[in-house]
Amino acid sequence: MVERGQPDGLRQRKRQATRHALFEAAVRLAADQGAENVTVEAISERAGVSPRTFFNYFKSREEAFVMADPEAGERLREVMREAPPEGSMLDVLRDYMAENLSGLDFDPELWSLVALVLSRSPELTSRMLSLQAEDEKATADVVLQRLRDQGEPDRQAQLYSRMIAALPALSARVAVTLWHETARDEPLLDVFHRVFDQLAAGLTRPLGAR
Repeated sequence: MVERGQPDGLRQRKRQATRHALFEAAVRLAADQGAENVTVEAISERAGVSPRTFFNYFKSREEAFVMADPEAGERLREVMREAPPEGSMLDVLRDYMAENLSGLDFDPELWSLVALVLSRSPELTSRMLSLQAEDEKATADVVLQRLRDQGEPDRQAQLYSRMIAALPALSARVAVTLWHETARDEPLLDVFHRVFDQLAAGLTRPLGAR
């Protein structure tokens, strides 16, 4: 749904705000009532939108509980496709994620509730992992094509592309967990950079087959 007359950046922020409101409503209701008892109508009412609007952002209740955002993955892949051929995918990932994290209104209490909801529902955990795997596969395909275009042997390129695609979720999860466990005495963005750089240190280029 496009809102005419608004700059792209403003539209994007409004969409993100609505998505987050639905996500927060879903999680808080699930924490109180159990995910299996929460309806789309209840989530929409708590977030102050219509059920029709809900389905503009999420395909199902399950996606709302885990903050599924296919648009985010596609935005990253578009940035990767547009990157100069000589550029580093690691730099592209780092810059993209840092920009997104810098604008994140992170609520530790809310994400603690997410962990609680997931711990009570193996089905939700499975759905979250499935969505993450789909997104990583799509990202890996973009990296793989880039490596093939550069003449990398396919066996090494396939392994490397999968590892690169796993970096966003892994680095974000480790950074947020570490930040939360250390009483948030360091900016989240600084923690992310330390985590990402450590993980990326061994991924500067595909290794030859043994």
